[in-house]
Amino acid sequence: MIPLFVAIPLGAAFLMPILGKFFKRGPDILANLVTFTLLILSLTLIGQEISVYKVGGWEPIKGIPIGIYMVLDGLSIFMLIVISLISLLAIIYSVAFIERYTNKTGYYTLFLLMIAGMNGVVLSGDMFNIFVFLEVTAIASYALVAFGTDAEGLEGAFKYQVMGTVASGIILLGIALLYAFTGTLNMADMARIISEQGSNSLLLFVGVLFLAGFGLKAAIMPFHSWLPDAYTSAPAPISAMLAGVVGKSIGIYALCRIFFNVLGLGQMKSILYILMVLGIISMVAGAFLALVQKDFKRLLSYSSISQIGYIIFAFGLGTPLGFLGGLFHLLNHSIFKSLLFLNSGAIVYSTNFRNLKEMGGISKKMPVTGATSLVGSLSVVGIPPFNGFWSKLIIIFAAIQANYLVFALIAIFASIITLAYYMLVQRQFFLGKLNETWQEIRETPPVMCISMVGLALICIIIGIFFIPGIKVALMEPTKIAVLGPAVEVLKNGLQYASLVLGK
Repeated sequence: MIPLFVAIPLGAAFLMPILGKFFKRGPDILANLVTFTLLILSLTLIGQEISVYKVGGWEPIKGIPIGIYMVLDGLSIFMLIVISLISLLAIIYSVAFIERYTNKTGYYTLFLLMIAGMNGVVLSGDMFNIFVFLEVTAIASYALVAFGTDAEGLEGAFKYQVMGTVASGIILLGIALLYAFTGTLNMADMARIISEQGSNSLLLFVGVLFLAGFGLKAAIMPFHSWLPDAYTSAPAPISAMLAGVVGKSIGIYALCRIFFNVLGLGQMKSILYILMVLGIISMVAGAFLALVQKDFKRLLSYSSISQIGYIIFAFGLGTPLGFLGGLFHLLNHSIFKSLLFLNSGAIVYSTNFRNLKEMGGISKKMPVTGATSLVGSLSVVGIPPFNGFWSKLIIIFAAIQANYLVFALIAIFASIITLAYYMLVQRQFFLGKLNETWQEIRETPPVMCISMVGLALICIIIGIFFIPGIKVALMEPTKIAVLGPAVEVLKNGLQYASLVLGK
């Protein structure tokens, strides 16, 4: 089953242009069918033990892996579920939204290539193929950001491409140095050799390179400059994908996988402290920059930087509870931030406008968009019992448990700033007196509402169903369904090598 997560979207991407020539609704049906299938496949993997697929059937020679490995473990299963869920809801939303753009077939082709690339990154067991799939994801996303072909979109895509190319070059240099040191590209074999030889200055330098490269992909401050322009100018479902899963898979996931399971830097307090500091800077600076924005999508973009800060900070704690908080917030952020970007797209779809000061009372004409945006806002702020509350609470408890009380207080302060600007959004955008300009607007088509309602319900359901599990989460982070096995992978560090190689 493992290669299907790459083969299915990749094959569908190549079939899409052919199908689009003969059936008008064929691309819509195929794209939705593919993403739905991937979600079902990923859900069936829950609880599965670590599995290794050797592409082409190449077995190790004298114990040395020579072929391409695809590895499925708790962390990759978790990421596959997140990617598949957000992709499906973004595709459903796109059916109506993308009608206003030209070349729907090209849009779906690029979208499926982006999914194939993300799945490939998550499942790759060797460094070079992580780079290959990372580039597939990045190139497809560059084109999708510019899909509207307006000046704003082209400028945002250009900045994204320039910074993405710099990041890719840094990552490739890091991979080359690791290959020179270990003589292998297989991640498990690399981890084995590093475990035997111990850390040295070269590995620290490679770690810095990866932090800069993947930090650029994830838009951790100070590597964030491309994000506001790219997220703001992209079509709404693409903004949702970029904020929800693209940055998480080719940035945060790849960084954590390599740091903790390959380089073994999870035991080095200096590296972990750098991650925590960068996370704190991102969460606070992103929140303050969001507070002064007048463009709704730009506000959401800076808010994403702030929430990414929470995730990076949690991983930097290096404890099982920190890993749980980081992974849980990664999931929650993917859901509520995708919802809010789809809300912004719904408003643009109906009004062709997104300036906060010129709106007001939109909920009266767009009740579904207004209600779901309120759920998304309460979730990102961390109001109980919505999902964002629990992940932030776990991160704060993890910081206190690790004796970083000041950092915990800063995280709480950043949440207060987040509350301020999201309540401002609700007041200026959705509540109050309806602006006369928008008297004739209507709610978006039902197919777009399905995605927004679905994401809002997930925010509520996760929040409510997690209430009984909070005690277990705080006491035994590895016992939480879906999240627990992913925590176990990061906690085990370099044991990844023996699990994959069977030694």
